[in-house]
Amino acid sequence: MRFIDDIETLGALYGTPGAPAMRKVARRLTPLYRKWIMSSRLCILSTVGPEGVDGSPRGDDNPVVLELDPGTLAMPDWRGNNRLDSLRNIVRDPRVSLLFLVPESNNVVRLNGTAGLTADDNLRARFEKNGKRPATVIVVEIAEIYTQCARALMRAGTWTAGHEATALPTVGEILAEITAGEEGGAQYDQEWGARAAKTMW
Repeated sequence: MRFIDDIETLGALYGTPGAPAMRKVARRLTPLYRKWIMSSRLCILSTVGPEGVDGSPRGDDNPVVLELDPGTLAMPDWRGNNRLDSLRNIVRDPRVSLLFLVPESNNVVRLNGTAGLTADDNLRARFEKNGKRPATVIVVEIAEIYTQCARALMRAGTWTAGHEATALPTVGEILAEITAGEEGGAQYDQEWGARAAKTMW
């Protein structure tokens, strides 16, 4: 197998992008991009660091980000599994990309920029829920915002295919397989839901 190793060869295989694909890019929040992003409660945060890249889902029961100004967004880091892959990456390499999704929309909005991590008390307080605050907040400086082509979600039938999760292995089963039964299993799955509900925020 031969891999493509120059941009000219790659471009020859695809041709020139149309004008709308190039002109849809904004450098900060516009009224309509703001409306779209503030309708999203789920995004994928992509980061890069010395060990490689990381993609992490980020969700909230409100907009997943808060606008600090038209060029800056803030995202709380709510409790997860404490691996801190994305956060370690941001500390060492500020480049980030966010994909904002909204149920039933096949469009996705991408935001590229740079990020910093802060434990500022005043900013953390703006996200307080049930007396709890995020340990840190990711502050993103916007470089560009644009819509992604809807064809990927359309091909996948993302919002129309119905429930497909019933045949999937559980996390407990995956853990048990990887650790030869030392972690996970049915008890892990039974207990996880209640444990997660207590530590959502």
